[in-house]
Amino acid sequence: MKCTGFTLIETMVVIVLLAICATVSAPVFVAWRVRDQIDARANAMLGTLAYARNEAIRRHARITVCRVDTARNCLATAKACPSGLADWSCGWAVMIERAGAYVPLRIQPAIDAISIASSLTAVTFSPPAGQTIGSLRNFEFAPRTASAAQRGTAWRRCIRIAAGGRARISDGACAGSS
Repeated sequence: MKCTGFTLIETMVVIVLLAICATVSAPVFVAWRVRDQIDARANAMLGTLAYARNEAIRRHARITVCRVDTARNCLATAKACPSGLADWSCGWAVMIERAGAYVPLRIQPAIDAISIASSLTAVTFSPPAGQTIGSLRNFEFAPRTASAAQRGTAWRRCIRIAAGGRARISDGACAGSS
């Protein structure tokens, strides 16, 4: 009777090969996850801006998209997020003004792993055409802690809002244009 199977050396070779494959592929999966988070966050902001513009047109009211704190209140211009960050990563909300107070219509939660840079603290859409008020209307999305491989423009997304209120997303950095 002959016994068949794998020898200890064959099993160790397979384990070493699997360990090498896992070591080589792990950074690729981490990079994929980070890029997916950037795209998801940029698309969430794009959807929020489109929703706010449409609500301004539909309701014939001023609709504001602003950074929010944990109590769902708009943050003031110089105020940082509860995490201490001074960008839009603390989340944002679509607000309508009713009886002198802002009432949230839609809220997007915080995600600190993605940096969302903008000189704006709020974007207001006004009826009847949903136009935006203010100047430089850009949002730039990037990984918060970028490795050397994640520092290029391929890791960034830019949302630009036109004066008419329509927003569009593009790959790469905003490069200071409005």
